[in-house]
Amino acid sequence: MDGFDPGAGIIVLAATNRPEILDPALLRAGRFDRQVLVDRPDRKGRADILRVHMAKVQVAPELDVAAIAGLTPGFTGADLANLVNEAALVATRRGGEATTLDDFTQAFERIVAGLEKKSRVLSPHEREIVAYHEMGHALVAMHLPGTDPVRKVSIIPRGIAGLGYTLQSPTEDRFLISQSELMSRMAALLGGRAAEDLIFADVSTGASDDLQRATDIARNMVVRYGMTTELGQVVYEPETGSFLVGQMPVWRPKNYGDGTAEAIDGAVKALVDQAFRTARDTLEQHRTLLETSAKELLARETLGPDELRPIAQRLKRGPTHPQLIVDGTALEDAALAARLGE
Repeated sequence: MDGFDPGAGIIVLAATNRPEILDPALLRAGRFDRQVLVDRPDRKGRADILRVHMAKVQVAPELDVAAIAGLTPGFTGADLANLVNEAALVATRRGGEATTLDDFTQAFERIVAGLEKKSRVLSPHEREIVAYHEMGHALVAMHLPGTDPVRKVSIIPRGIAGLGYTLQSPTEDRFLISQSELMSRMAALLGGRAAEDLIFADVSTGASDDLQRATDIARNMVVRYGMTTELGQVVYEPETGSFLVGQMPVWRPKNYGDGTAEAIDGAVKALVDQAFRTARDTLEQHRTLLETSAKELLARETLGPDELRPIAQRLKRGPTHPQLIVDGTALEDAALAARLGE
């Protein structure tokens, strides 16, 4: 790059999604010294992108683009293009003349949860476990403050291994997450395991992904966000991976002693245990509602907003507590997965 005549009018542009591994010599003054971040679009940006792609398909005149944009936080331009294409395919399969909001909702579920696998037949006992598991997620999420609204609960298997799912969708883009909200998210993730423990006095392997995600949140609270009194306002592990491509496994030597490592493990376990107790206490308090709603889910297989609304009205939101606010950027890459309590 050296030797360019500054008066020649030559501009050199480059793009990367791994800025953290670039040679510093490339970024020094006189070279690539101007950096422009092209981040995921915000709600208005998503609406504008959707309109561009919707111009290529036949959509219903009353279609609310803003509602679709609100349903898709974290989606990139390519994700939105895929969503429009999937919605058009859904409309074509049903023989519709135009693509409606319901088509977009079904397309969204296909993208984030996978295809329905109605051919995957579960035994009656397994269906009952899945129904209580998913309603455990839903009731805890609807009861605790700081959780995203529950849009749909289903026990129809989807994707490769999903036997059911609870779909949550935020009402707005979020950039900060409080400590109490993180605890509520963990409790909602553990609601399925808590329901199994409460109703069947036994647990299944269906909560493995929930446990992994709850543990990840708890560990971040301990080692990155300084949210435990015992370990103080200290960062023990820096963020791994790139903020553009998501979390990647990167080996780093630990910069703390064995005693601190043991304290970290204990603090993570304490947070997860606390979230589990919150979930189980919530379900025990509303056990009758859990049983009736699980039976309704078994009969219908899917509960949408109309069926969930009266269930939510019978719940009382838990108390709110002002807590420390933290940067939620690190959780943004997992935004799609966070909507599903499988």
